[in-house]
Amino acid sequence: MSFLGVHSSLSGRRWIGPDVETTRAAELLAQQTDLPAAVCGILAHRKVPPEEAQAFLAPSLSALLPDPRSLRDMEKAASRFLAALDRREKIAIFADYDVDGGSSAALLLCWLRAMDHEATLYIPDRIDEGYGPNEEAMARLARDHGLIVCVDCGTLSHGPIAAAQEADVVVLDHHLAGETLPDAHAVVNPNRQDEDGALAHLCAAGVVFLMLVEAGRQLRAAGRKGPDLMSQLDLVALATVADVAPLIGVNRAFVRQGLRVMGWRDRAGLAALADVARMDTAPAAYHLGYMLGPRINAGGRIGQADLGARLLSCVDTHEAGALAEKLDRLNAERREVEAGVQAAALAQAEDRGFDAPLVWAAGPGWHPGVVGIVASRLKEAANRPAIVIGIEDGIGKGSGRSVAGVDLGAPIQRLAAEGLLIKGGGHKMAAGLTVAEDKLEAAMARLSELLAKQGAHLAGAADLRCDGLLMPQAATIDLADLIETAGPFGAGAPAPRFAFADMQIRFAKRVGTNHLKISFGDGSCGPMDAILFGAFDGPLGPALEAHGGARFHLAGRLDINSWRGRRSVQLRLEDAAPA
Repeated sequence: MSFLGVHSSLSGRRWIGPDVETTRAAELLAQQTDLPAAVCGILAHRKVPPEEAQAFLAPSLSALLPDPRSLRDMEKAASRFLAALDRREKIAIFADYDVDGGSSAALLLCWLRAMDHEATLYIPDRIDEGYGPNEEAMARLARDHGLIVCVDCGTLSHGPIAAAQEADVVVLDHHLAGETLPDAHAVVNPNRQDEDGALAHLCAAGVVFLMLVEAGRQLRAAGRKGPDLMSQLDLVALATVADVAPLIGVNRAFVRQGLRVMGWRDRAGLAALADVARMDTAPAAYHLGYMLGPRINAGGRIGQADLGARLLSCVDTHEAGALAEKLDRLNAERREVEAGVQAAALAQAEDRGFDAPLVWAAGPGWHPGVVGIVASRLKEAANRPAIVIGIEDGIGKGSGRSVAGVDLGAPIQRLAAEGLLIKGGGHKMAAGLTVAEDKLEAAMARLSELLAKQGAHLAGAADLRCDGLLMPQAATIDLADLIETAGPFGAGAPAPRFAFADMQIRFAKRVGTNHLKISFGDGSCGPMDAILFGAFDGPLGPALEAHGGARFHLAGRLDINSWRGRRSVQLRLEDAAPA
């Protein structure tokens, strides 16, 4: 059943409203908490009972932080880490080249530096070495180091870890594990098959943080003191958002507290990056995912793989500024490369159709550093799991992104076990794969079949979910601030979207070349502002610009517009339909 009777909006989408169960739960919350109906609707959608509402709106890290020892091998990992520190062994940190890997590495580098111990950073080149540990690099590191810590990788690296015979290896990871684990000293991973899954939502930086919490506990038990961990939460927040980890449980507290720490601008690298990205407001989850994260990732995608981790761990402001400028330039280059691949991939995927359980595209020469981003674009366009693959010399290297409720990592790992992939792995929302070109069609057909069993083909590509109705006069600064306390919003916890019914557009003006600013109202109060980004990429902008006095249902997310010290509420418009 459509919401407000919108079966097909101006952008061709059906609007979906809260179900009966959520509506009733929201009413109960409103009766028992005195919170605004809009906030109660958000809490009801998150299935928060009335007695937990206040705690949910003020997530406490001390209340939500799990016992690190609830994860297998945690005590063993922390003990070996501290032993290496006490014996002044050389420690190597082998990290993935993305934001999560870089943040995880920086957490360890900064912690060890605070304990007067410098570690070796090793991040593999995406093109020459690929993802994760490789035998040559691990054997070389093992000759000169007593301990190798693999972060955001290593769970499936049986051969490379076996090659590190002269060193102990500790794995701190979150990617889906196989039936057997590599022969490492310790493998700490909430997605091991012998874990209960209670902490499966953690990114690698979250796992590393818990290991450092356990290390601090062991130090205190020995009458010693470790570095302040709360000041490191900016790195955990950055990784959690950038790696699209679900913002549930302790992840909410990680991000909430981490944003506060980031606002202090004490980390030279992040302060420099915020400056080159022209961040002029207090950091929010949006900035981590769309402004800082892509720039840090740019080094691993098309530049030097270790630039991000070096930036995040450096203490010299001049070095931080130079690294930030370099990453900003690489990010601009990445956007150019991405645009070409995206156009070709979108055209190919559209030819196949967006109705299948899997949307995919593959092409020769597509840069492996941008296929993951393009997969995200396909996923958003089709509301389906998406895979994008670049082919070189008969071998395809690809990346996939999934939608809520559909596990992509497990089916890809199954394809690898069935021999359709050379290798593959990941987690529920993102995964990577390597496939022989002559097996590509068969592998994608099999993956589509496995995803269909999870119902990946059932979601409507054009559905727009609304959390409820709102009147312009109710959209106040106080309400917007209170809604923010139900955040942070992101993966697993989408920002609430509200509909404004039967509104009259009073003013419409282009902003720049492709955006539209409007004001609207219902006639009973002053107008409310709205901004529609990318308005003229589709039919929305032209229709609203030439409104002719017609009335519309409008849908979007509440936003705070800060200008010259003045804060006002605006609607970040996403869709509209004739009233």
